[in-house]
Amino acid sequence: MKKLIKVLGILVLTTAHLIAAPSGKMKIPDFLKGDAIPEGATHDWNLGATGARGWIFSNQMVTSEARQIYITKVDARSPAANVLKVGDVILGVFGKLFSYDPRTEFGKALTIAESDAGKGNLSLICWRQGKQKQLVVKLPVLGTYSATAPYDCPKSSRILKQGCAALAKRMKEDNYGKQSPITRSLNALALLASGESKYRTLVKKEAKWAANYSADGMASWYYGYVIMLLSEYHMATGDKSVMPGLKRLTLEASNGQSKVGSWGHKFAGDDGRLLGYGMMNAPGVPLTTSLVLARKAGVKAPEVDLAIERSLNLLRFYAGKGSIPYGDHHPWIQNHDDNGKNGMTAVLFSLLGETKTAEYFSRMSLACHGNERDTGHTGNFWNMTWAMPGVVQSGPHATGAWMDEFGSWYYDLVRRWEGNFPHQGPPQMKGDSTRNWDATGAYLLAYAMPLKKIFLTGKNPSSVPQLSAKEAKSVIIDGRGWSNNKRNEAYDQVKSDYLFECLASWSPVVRERAAMALARRKGIKSPVPTLIKMLELPSLDARDGACRALIQLRGKAAPAVAALRKNLKHEDLWLRVKSAEALASIGDAAMVALPELLTMVIKGPSEKDPRAMEQRYLSFAVFGKMLKRSSLDVVDRDLLFKAVRAGLKNEDGRARGSYASIYDKLSYKELEPLMPDIYRAIVEPAPSGIMFADQIQTAGLKLFAKHGISEGIELTAAYAKNMKQHASEKRIIVVMELMKSYGAHGQRAIPMLEDAIDYFDSKEKSFPKRLGQFKSKTVRDAIKEIKESTERPKLRSIKSAL
Repeated sequence: MKKLIKVLGILVLTTAHLIAAPSGKMKIPDFLKGDAIPEGATHDWNLGATGARGWIFSNQMVTSEARQIYITKVDARSPAANVLKVGDVILGVFGKLFSYDPRTEFGKALTIAESDAGKGNLSLICWRQGKQKQLVVKLPVLGTYSATAPYDCPKSSRILKQGCAALAKRMKEDNYGKQSPITRSLNALALLASGESKYRTLVKKEAKWAANYSADGMASWYYGYVIMLLSEYHMATGDKSVMPGLKRLTLEASNGQSKVGSWGHKFAGDDGRLLGYGMMNAPGVPLTTSLVLARKAGVKAPEVDLAIERSLNLLRFYAGKGSIPYGDHHPWIQNHDDNGKNGMTAVLFSLLGETKTAEYFSRMSLACHGNERDTGHTGNFWNMTWAMPGVVQSGPHATGAWMDEFGSWYYDLVRRWEGNFPHQGPPQMKGDSTRNWDATGAYLLAYAMPLKKIFLTGKNPSSVPQLSAKEAKSVIIDGRGWSNNKRNEAYDQVKSDYLFECLASWSPVVRERAAMALARRKGIKSPVPTLIKMLELPSLDARDGACRALIQLRGKAAPAVAALRKNLKHEDLWLRVKSAEALASIGDAAMVALPELLTMVIKGPSEKDPRAMEQRYLSFAVFGKMLKRSSLDVVDRDLLFKAVRAGLKNEDGRARGSYASIYDKLSYKELEPLMPDIYRAIVEPAPSGIMFADQIQTAGLKLFAKHGISEGIELTAAYAKNMKQHASEKRIIVVMELMKSYGAHGQRAIPMLEDAIDYFDSKEKSFPKRLGQFKSKTVRDAIKEIKESTERPKLRSIKSAL
């Protein structure tokens, strides 16, 4: 393991995911040769407390290829005024040219300059008008971060004091209220967390605003942070005037939860299903935390208790399996956090005293640093906001290790000269969707942790076991070794023996990375015998790691079939799931396990698995892989049909969609007993996995059209109107082709289609008008063709079976 630690320790990585980079390879501009900043590359960086901003080249979400910083702005009266000029090019710091990543190197130079040893002198190698010179920007001396920063750290205390003063000044400005309710709430929470009585008037004003707050669009995002502010304010001050507003917002959020315990961009509809993209954990986890805080603040209602418990049931599932994902999806396994949701969840479960779950998510937060923190869907605002709150649950040595690895230079780079913290965004050529947000409150909450004045900053002691310095450093090391442009490099450099050690890591991310690296190895003896032995070890982590490696090895893992089948009987749900996934990846050699896998699918929900998560993931393995590519000739029909009936009731839309793989492999006579179940899967959309709920519906409609099922005519017409909006402009074409396939029989559904046209034209909300017009035209064209049709294909009815 020492070699792995050494390799991971020397790699300097920067990364991001889920954010589109410019297409093609962009040439690195050389400003010393007169090159300009590439057109459209608008993202520059705050350069710490200098008062300057600079542009840095990035490629594939990393800045490690750059060696220059082009100065784009210098604030008047700032430390850089009269020292730096727009157009200057910074080539290095402290007499050394940039050598690996100017963003990181400049940030670390700021930290050194602000220390007592640095005496405030930031020495820069600057190129100006064809000449290279040494310049010094004089910064205030703030001291050195302690080994447990922000705890027992004078520098952190000074930054907090300066930042709160700057924030309070800004909050008095006339245009302050125009910003996002999220950042506004975080800013007020930061002043509250400072414990300074001089800010109480400002915080009270913000609490009054929050108590009267209301929103429709994007309500799920905003309500969580507004409710947090009101709850913390009431508990800190005892001000009862905000309680009516707090109770109203809390009940609206609770009643806006879906019937499976999730939230989306907006609150759920009257049917308890989410709209648009469906479940989104980025707003959902803070909302749950806000409800917990509201309950602590005195809001008592059964709706609140139910909403909290349903959400917790969703989130508990992911402990030990990966990061909290975007929505009701597979555990996110690429990084140690995803949009800060692990940090959010660590805070939530620590507040509730659920030690084991909080401990896992806090460790994941600690392992997510530097390059992984650059990641995030639409940007990294959430990944940075919830970093320290998640890490801090594991104690001062954890925060100190995280700051030493990443936080110190990153925080110093973000902090402006007057003390505010603008959102920096990830290393991409354009700004992210939150590029204009004020992140001051988010960063100041991190520095306020030692004061423990509010619950979000530790008023109640963390329920998580506190790490030693050695333990914290070990977790930090686990987080190294991945970048967006060099995802495999670190793990490909270590010996196979060390990869086997990694397969037994506490971190599922490390296990996954090691599994992929092991499968990529060429010219080595088969790792399968060793993996088979690992499947018998007492450690669940080791068995999980072995399964992950076998999944990656696919058909080469065939000798492990017997051992994997044994693990199908293990008491741990996730080990059973990963064993099934490995069997599905192996292929034909694993088909002997099909009967027992189908039997497992049939079981469905249970007291220990109320959401039928085992069935969900087995559906992907068995019907999404094994049966999708295999003949059904030798499959026991009774077992198969029982499994299909059970799986089509799963609450996840994507899981249901996997069952479409068998529709075209069975004759109508074979399908006939399943027709009521297929019909029900069309008319009763899955309550979760909204983004994918249409898959099984569309597949059912296609099947009905193929076999001339009379009831399919009305179902297809109704679906035309009621399909989910996302990508419906493409789906409407498919649906209208199905309608036309019924020929003249479709004429009886024309009134329903005309009703759909009216809906698209005047009633469909939150959908671009031009796309609504396109759908209307598509339906009109179909109606015209149906009216003119004289074909009457033979139909059959399933009415008697329904």
